[in-house]
Amino acid sequence: MSRADRYSGFREFADANGAALSRAAYLLTGDHQAAEDLLQEALARTAMHWLRVEAGGNPAAYVRKAMLNQMRSWRRRRTHGELLGGAPDRPARGDVAHEVAQREVLAAALASLPPRQRAVLFLRYYEDLSEVETAHRLGCAVGTVKRHSHDALVTLRRLSPGLSNQSTTAEEAQ
Repeated sequence: MSRADRYSGFREFADANGAALSRAAYLLTGDHQAAEDLLQEALARTAMHWLRVEAGGNPAAYVRKAMLNQMRSWRRRRTHGELLGGAPDRPARGDVAHEVAQREVLAAALASLPPRQRAVLFLRYYEDLSEVETAHRLGCAVGTVKRHSHDALVTLRRLSPGLSNQSTTAEEAQ
């Protein structure tokens, strides 16, 4: 098998999914530089097994799982410090200063969470996985996912009460 055959379709996959995977990496790390490193490492690992990954039918899920595994590895080695420090960049609407302030409050609250709780929140609420799927991806029990999710949300509500009140106020206004 030629090298071109081994990687056939990988470049197209990376080009088509790069932006979404980059956003996911940023949500996991909170740092653009670390996100680039995380995604690059995950894509390199994916390329090494591309034929098998592509045959599995969901290469994007494989890359996201590789990013989670790499994050765990970084955490164990403590070479990259705390992960997930910020919220994704979004176009500004309305009061830009207020939105920036809210984003900073949320970023600080997320940064205070342990990496495992952040991973649970990422998989449950960003990737929209079920508790069972999240537990499977993280290699833990469903009860552990529930506990991490609960603890993380309690912490976020305690650290940034204005954000939860803001969503209630916005819903009442509609």
